[in-house]
Amino acid sequence: MSLNIRPLTPVLGAEVTGIDLSKTVSEAVFGEIETAFETYSVLVFPEQHLDDADQIAFSERFGPLESTIGANPGGAGTAFAVFSNVAEDGSIIPPQDRRMLFDSGNRMWHTDSSYKPVPAKASLLLGRRVPKTAGETEFASLRAAYDALTADEKAAADAHTVVHDFAFSRGKIDPNLLTSKDFHELPPVRHALVRSNPANDRRAVLVGAHASYIDGMCLAEGRALIDRLNAIATRPENVYTHRWRQGDLVMWDNRAVLHRGRPYDPLEARIMQRTTVAGTHPAATGA
Repeated sequence: MSLNIRPLTPVLGAEVTGIDLSKTVSEAVFGEIETAFETYSVLVFPEQHLDDADQIAFSERFGPLESTIGANPGGAGTAFAVFSNVAEDGSIIPPQDRRMLFDSGNRMWHTDSSYKPVPAKASLLLGRRVPKTAGETEFASLRAAYDALTADEKAAADAHTVVHDFAFSRGKIDPNLLTSKDFHELPPVRHALVRSNPANDRRAVLVGAHASYIDGMCLAEGRALIDRLNAIATRPENVYTHRWRQGDLVMWDNRAVLHRGRPYDPLEARIMQRTTVAGTHPAATGA
């Protein structure tokens, strides 16, 4: 089969077929995939039954990988963030367990690692064990949010700096969810509110659940602006909903989309494994 790229919505998302990512991807084919990633923001690779080494090898074609943070229930310093309700002994982890409470933060609209000094470039999530129903992942266009602004609003947004704070977002779940060590590891960071993609000059706003406030604006006014931008990005016409199948690999651009996981039956096993490609520039540079 030859590589086929099929847009999924008019705004974002494309399905990529005709490729087996467990095998080495040629430079020419990888170039097509990279162009599609920069264009569509979300790529779906169906039926990719990858092992750990396969997932890392393909992910690293896009750049160095991030390591997991200390607050991650699965432990720090690994290439994989695992989102699972299955314990090591095969039993289902109760919904009230701290690990499940921590993961519930992923049901808020967010961008991965925007709470770090250098936000993530891309995330690649593999469906290792997928519920029969529900548990979808939704993606929303931050480019559409920027494009919806008036010229004056764009000029104002271009000048703003937004503060992203992991403790702020997780505090919405439980103020006691993070430890003092977590607070020390993850202090608030400042980023440009508007980012420009160096590959195609498309602009996007950097908001989501980790966005706490905007420098130079009163708290209420700044949060109202963040809420408005989140609301524009997540309008139905700007959202792609992915319904998981076993072996799906979904890749997204954290510079261009918000995403969130949807609820599923907590008694049904679900195992998802993510690699995250590190960014190259602090978002304050606009890159």
